[in-house]
Amino acid sequence: MPDGATAGAVEAPPRRPPALSPSRASDFRRCPLLYRFRAVDRLPEPPSRAQVRGTLVHAVLERLFADPPATRTPAAARALLGPCWDELATAWPDAAALFAGPDDPELAVWLDSASGLLDTYFTLEDPAAVPASAVEERVEATLDGGTGSVPLRGILDRLDEAPDGTLRVVDYKTGRTPGEGFEGSVLFQLKFYALAVLLTRGRVPDELRLLYLADGTALTYRPDEAELHRFARLLDAVWAAIRRAAPTGDFRPNRGSACRTCDHKAACPAWDGTPPPYPGWPGDPAAAGGEA
Repeated sequence: MPDGATAGAVEAPPRRPPALSPSRASDFRRCPLLYRFRAVDRLPEPPSRAQVRGTLVHAVLERLFADPPATRTPAAARALLGPCWDELATAWPDAAALFAGPDDPELAVWLDSASGLLDTYFTLEDPAAVPASAVEERVEATLDGGTGSVPLRGILDRLDEAPDGTLRVVDYKTGRTPGEGFEGSVLFQLKFYALAVLLTRGRVPDELRLLYLADGTALTYRPDEAELHRFARLLDAVWAAIRRAAPTGDFRPNRGSACRTCDHKAACPAWDGTPPPYPGWPGDPAAAGGEA
């Protein structure tokens, strides 16, 4: 037993230092203070019904691909909705709190909307014919950038490996296809996943697909290695900027249109709010440029 521990006490696991995921890298590029609030302070953000529905649909598809290919049918997916929601509501009280209880009529309507998204999924591909080799796979890699090591983390919704060795990364989106002018954020995410596969598997994926379940659209991206190396330099620059801000917590707000839906205006000086005391950079100080 460690010094100072008492019988029955549970020692909390150490916090891992932040890393770049597609979401956190996008946060910093949009607003450095938002990155701090989410990655360092970890301020709570109440989930929306749309966000929870996306999590539920992902859980159903994960369970569906755990079954034999011949049983991956629309009826099987619908049958998984109830059990997956029960598990999710138990593990995530904030999600359960979005409804008055299991008899809430709004819950039934909401579950029907999730069922509709699953039905749309089956119009985009036949899961019985998908050569999935990994589902909801966590990937961690270290990018050797020009300014130091850049830790990358992400979750691949699905990795397909065909008999001929072709690699395809598939990502499910439960929203609609982004409109004109918003393609950049989609391409950023796709390049991140492609780079993660290159770093962890030593090869560029042959194809990346985004499946938009709200409107039944599939977007395909075929990366090349030179392009991914250029993208790696962008991530290196983002991480270098984070390292510069980390020792003192000098993550500055960037006021813009995205502020309309931000949960943290009350803590943002750009909106006359007051940030919480900076907790310091979690984990190894070396990850923040060698300073505490």
